[in-house]
Amino acid sequence: MKKTILLICIVILCISCKKDDDAYEPVPNALDLELVALLENISEGQGIAYFELPSETDFANIPQDPLNPITAEKVALGQLLVHETATGGNPKMEINRGMYSCATCHPAAASFFSAVRKGISEGGSGFGIKGEGRVKMPSNLMPNDSIDALPVKVPTLLNVAYQEVALWNGSLGGAGINAPFVAQNAEDFPENLLGFQGLEVQGMIGQTAHRLKIDEEFATQFGYKPLFDAAYPEVPVSERYSSLNGALAIAAFNRTVLANQAPWQEWLRGNSNALTDKQKRGAVVFFDKGKCYECHTGPALKSNEFYAFGMGDLNLNSDISKSFRLNPTKGRGEFTGIEEDFFKFKVPTLYNLKDTPFYGHGGTFNTIQQVIEYKNNGEKENNAVPDSRLAIQFGNLNLTEADISNLTDFIENGLFDPNVARYAPESVLSGNCIPSNDAQARIDLGCD
Repeated sequence: MKKTILLICIVILCISCKKDDDAYEPVPNALDLELVALLENISEGQGIAYFELPSETDFANIPQDPLNPITAEKVALGQLLVHETATGGNPKMEINRGMYSCATCHPAAASFFSAVRKGISEGGSGFGIKGEGRVKMPSNLMPNDSIDALPVKVPTLLNVAYQEVALWNGSLGGAGINAPFVAQNAEDFPENLLGFQGLEVQGMIGQTAHRLKIDEEFATQFGYKPLFDAAYPEVPVSERYSSLNGALAIAAFNRTVLANQAPWQEWLRGNSNALTDKQKRGAVVFFDKGKCYECHTGPALKSNEFYAFGMGDLNLNSDISKSFRLNPTKGRGEFTGIEEDFFKFKVPTLYNLKDTPFYGHGGTFNTIQQVIEYKNNGEKENNAVPDSRLAIQFGNLNLTEADISNLTDFIENGLFDPNVARYAPESVLSGNCIPSNDAQARIDLGCD
């Protein structure tokens, strides 16, 4: 409440600055006051603080797995492991060894989204500037069914601390909302039995699914032993340089990747000029008639809920291999086995969306405005989704063209942190090119 009152005072003071025109009468900005009132109402009295992201170094206030507390040493190790192309050490084909990393599909240059519709790890070639130049290798060099490509649109790593489970269907994670379903999925996801949250399990399974190698041989060959020593001094040396500890470090780093320099975050911290009036009008739509906040809430403007909006799937007719273990077109129900959960997908964060040209779990939309118009019109893409399962917000918004324009501006620009490159290291210990190291990517990225 104190922060809310402070923001109102700052708004009045900022707007009361005298202009050259002596006839100017200072008045509070009604849009700021309206937004404050909306946030007070929908945050159950917590006010603007409910929507603030912490600093990436404020570990105490970043959501974390109690089994994997965040430390500066884990974060330092995890940052390098995410970008280290030498982790690409279990390829199907020897020519791809050391050519890819986690960041190949989650590059900082694209706000940790994939800049192509189907992310390609092993078996990809080139990079471009933000990852938009990534293509599959010619089939005479690597068969299509051996290429590691995700069967759903690659989500961002931004703000992933605010999720208990990972993947679009939430199948990774053995605690919280997944706890009741762990036993029935033990054959497909034995890692969930360890009781870690989704990001930690994703760090484990991701190494297998994406043919990464993080172990003592890797740590020794590329000089990572001192970083493992600093991150895990309490772990016996015989167990220290392991894929598990690599996964926990990756998860710790990923939790600190926060879009906390977006204009919306600046506005929440008291800078009323951080948003334009158009963006403020868009925020009013977001937190009022647009009903966006009913799914997208809290600091990350996401949630641990799953909804069906009838969006299309990524084209799976390709013979490119699929990386994960459940049918991604079936949504949450494929994991829970609950009929009502089929075709429902996890609510994503809305930050830095303009750094990707693909939206929806299938990447079937190309602009933010298209997604808003789609939800406003309520005409589903995927006829396999029963109408009874569609979210109540679908087609029930009645937004005007002005509302859509304002809302688009707020999401596209008000929620855009322009400085996420701060989360990428300048180099990795192997000396390899990052985030991709194949011949064409090295040219694209200026490594050669």
